[in-house]
Amino acid sequence: MSRVSDLEDAYVGELGLLWRGGISGAERVWMLVYPPDLERQVRARVPALEVRTQQAGRRWESVDLSDALGRWVAEHEYAEAFFEDPGDFTSSVVDLFTDDVVSMLRARLAAADDQTVVALVGVASLFPFVRASALIQAVDDAVRGRLLVLFPGRHDPDTHSFRLLDARDGFNYRARVITPEKTAR
Repeated sequence: MSRVSDLEDAYVGELGLLWRGGISGAERVWMLVYPPDLERQVRARVPALEVRTQQAGRRWESVDLSDALGRWVAEHEYAEAFFEDPGDFTSSVVDLFTDDVVSMLRARLAAADDQTVVALVGVASLFPFVRASALIQAVDDAVRGRLLVLFPGRHDPDTHSFRLLDARDGFNYRARVITPEKTAR
């Protein structure tokens, strides 16, 4: 089997477990962790993950952030200025973008019920402007079902820390970890 098939099987194993009520939003977050070089293959497998989710009796909602920054900048009133002088794209502008992404994601999570997996795709495309950790922590209290974060990076089980794209955006988080090595219990 391929690593991506193993990852899909590990996800299906998590789906088969009882979804307990009364847990925190952070505990409702699932981190689907895989090596960054598998990003294209994992994205190609998203429709299969949707089918497997539905076969398990759950609903599926997908949120793709891949072009969120580009769309936001293009619609911004100062878009031309950002391209003429990237220095105008300041941290306060990035904060406005982050607020918009958080608001959009919170709305999508609020619309999903407690039987829905909301898959967050393209989180790496926000790096280095928006930290994955900050985004997840800003929305985890709105998760009613499960938030599945497709996470190209790595997880250190000893410290329970995550590193997006093996880069600086490392963080410690209480989410469930799903890796190609993890098999159904």
